[in-house]
Amino acid sequence: MNRLKSCINIDDLGRLAAKKVPFPVNNYVEGGADDEVTLKQNCHSFNRYQIVPKALQDVSRISTATRVMGCEIALPFYISATGFSGMMCPQDAELAGVRAAAKFDTLYTASTFSNRSLEEIAQASAGDKLFQVYVLNDKTLAQQLNQRAKQAGFKAMVLTVDTIVGGNRERDARSGLSIPPRLTVKSAMQYMMRPRWLIHYLLSDGARLGNFPHLPKVSMTDSQAFVIAMGKLFKKDLTWADAEAMIQNWGGPFAIKGIMSVEDALRAQQAGASAVILSNHGGRQLDGCPAPIDLVAEVRAAVGDQMEIIVDGGIRRGTDIFKALALGANACSLGRAYVRGLSAGGQEGVEKALSILKAEFERCMILAGCSSIDQINASHIRRL
Repeated sequence: MNRLKSCINIDDLGRLAAKKVPFPVNNYVEGGADDEVTLKQNCHSFNRYQIVPKALQDVSRISTATRVMGCEIALPFYISATGFSGMMCPQDAELAGVRAAAKFDTLYTASTFSNRSLEEIAQASAGDKLFQVYVLNDKTLAQQLNQRAKQAGFKAMVLTVDTIVGGNRERDARSGLSIPPRLTVKSAMQYMMRPRWLIHYLLSDGARLGNFPHLPKVSMTDSQAFVIAMGKLFKKDLTWADAEAMIQNWGGPFAIKGIMSVEDALRAQQAGASAVILSNHGGRQLDGCPAPIDLVAEVRAAVGDQMEIIVDGGIRRGTDIFKALALGANACSLGRAYVRGLSAGGQEGVEKALSILKAEFERCMILAGCSSIDQINASHIRRL
């Protein structure tokens, strides 16, 4: 029996994923920073909101189509950027996600630190794609990435601003995980307990970074040179001037990811960003941050209708997506919800995750009395 077929929600996919990938890798996906308070609150905060259904509405036909960052998509949610996808799916890495997204006519976001190159990802499907970037120390390298993304046909750029340093992820320290995975006395047995994963990982050169071929080659027994080189890539003195320059240089739809306040949303708007992604990096960076869902209404009131708002964090149900839209978001981006599917079954697993959320969201729309996305508004939501 295909175990994916027995998964009826995103948590089921998470449980299956834990059986498919090594414990340190699954722990990396599921873990957060410090005491993981923010990680938990990202999900729990959705429970503070109730959906108010409207009776006797014609919902015989519904449409979930919408427009996000200049792209017409069939669903108000899409796949967010995740680096090192080859850890979760060594065979196909990012290609599994980008192909699944295209099947559902939604967006895929390619990470700067993808295992496959921008060009490989772009060629994997005809669907619209976004490119997620960091501000790099090497201006020439940054310009090259920018130009490559344009030439490859990426529709919009997403600047992540909340990872100047990595979060304190104690689960990874305890499990002995390194990025990329490294075989040590402590970790060897855990990886060998998933022989299928290990064979695919070793055969696929899963540690390579497709966009940085100049970095030292990594083996599973020695990754120190790679880690040192990675640390030198990031610009530590990032300012709003850098963001504004990147927006102007890109010249198209541009989102800033990692915004967690009204003040910063307004700064992003002034800098020329077309969208803000309310995100605390899935609770993986600074523990104690607000949940993104709790910021939507106040950010929407501040920026008006001229800027798109995307919610990232804690989304496990189609009802979560409905709540975000009712509060004022334009769309949601999926991190763990999609990665659980990727770990559980590659492209088929990602398609399963998307189909689960699609079915849940459509059912929620019907029960709430909405036949289109533009009918979802503040009258459908109340806070406890």
